[in-house]
Amino acid sequence: MTTRELYSSIGVSGYEHQQCWRKDGVFHLRMAAPGSCYRCPQCGNRDVIRRGTVDRVVHAPPIGMERTQLFIKVPRLECRRCKRVLNAVLPNVVPLCNYTKSLGRLVVDLRKMMTIRDVARYVGVSDTMIRSIDKKYLQKNFCKPRLRDLEIIAIDEIYVGKKHKFFTIVIDWTTGAIVFVGEGKGEKALKPFWKRLRGSRARIKAVATDMASAYYSAVLKNIPNAKHVFDRFHIVKLMNDKLTQLRRDLQREADQMGRNVLKGLRWLLLKHNADLDEKKNERARLMDALGLNQSLMIAYYLKEDLGQIWQQSNKLAAGVFLADWCARARASGIRVLQTMANTLEGHRTGILNWYDFPISTGRLEGINNKIGALQRIAYGYRDHEYFIAKLYALHLAKFALIG
Repeated sequence: MTTRELYSSIGVSGYEHQQCWRKDGVFHLRMAAPGSCYRCPQCGNRDVIRRGTVDRVVHAPPIGMERTQLFIKVPRLECRRCKRVLNAVLPNVVPLCNYTKSLGRLVVDLRKMMTIRDVARYVGVSDTMIRSIDKKYLQKNFCKPRLRDLEIIAIDEIYVGKKHKFFTIVIDWTTGAIVFVGEGKGEKALKPFWKRLRGSRARIKAVATDMASAYYSAVLKNIPNAKHVFDRFHIVKLMNDKLTQLRRDLQREADQMGRNVLKGLRWLLLKHNADLDEKKNERARLMDALGLNQSLMIAYYLKEDLGQIWQQSNKLAAGVFLADWCARARASGIRVLQTMANTLEGHRTGILNWYDFPISTGRLEGINNKIGALQRIAYGYRDHEYFIAKLYALHLAKFALIG
């Protein structure tokens, strides 16, 4: 292999070869900067005066299994126009860094399959340098996603640990890509996103959130023409919480009378009727418990009926069913059911908007699981900016969850 081919393979073609040697498992190359770098780094003027050289050590891709270091004499140049003396900019070397562009590309490719420590051992540099290269690549390519083409979005908050606690995530519902990560939760965390969205002139058709008042007011204020769809799974979960609360209240009353008929029935009450296991006698146990308490029986059957709101033939029929469900809940005289009916009627429009845009925040729940896996594999992230950059790239199909 000739010197020219060697230099081309490690991404520094054009440099003037001077010397090469091996020592302690490291391949050393001494070279001089090419003539193309003799221009002012500030203004690009070629009318410069040489003012000596400085030595730089630059890391390059490994040759075989041995790490490679380049010793480059960098000219110092005085510009006749700027009257400043600066070091020349080296071609194929990342500005203000001590590694070549080819090494940066190699690290990015290896990071899709290997951990930071494994890549650092193979390349022969520090973990800090590998992390810095990966961070710069992610921030450049993913941290400012295009918002112009957004049409349908979903918003939710995730818990990311004691240090940062909550992030507010916005995703493109069509692609599943994260388009915004805000620190904290609530309306305040979304302010930077609304500012960018207005600048992009995107036309949002629909947005999916839970029934939190902060999201409701933020969406109404910033994208009033969009259809606001309340996530059906959060509504069902709220009903399950109400049913659990009722069971606990009834259990306390039963304990005072020395009866334990409701203990151990929580998961049976939350299960769909079709999912009850006949082999474990779950249906019979549930029916026995419901037969002993009328309030619990009414709440259970209303819980089972709630899911039919999203199974009607059209939006009008769903509205009629929702009104009927709320009337039955109020007529029951049970406080938790009356509270649930008030909540549903207060969010009626957002619930029925599902028939215009059948969307939910389910994709965000899947992303939450990926984020949890990402944190566990990496044993947490100390670099806050790096963690956010990793989140923006989480949607890539070929992106391995490597810490």
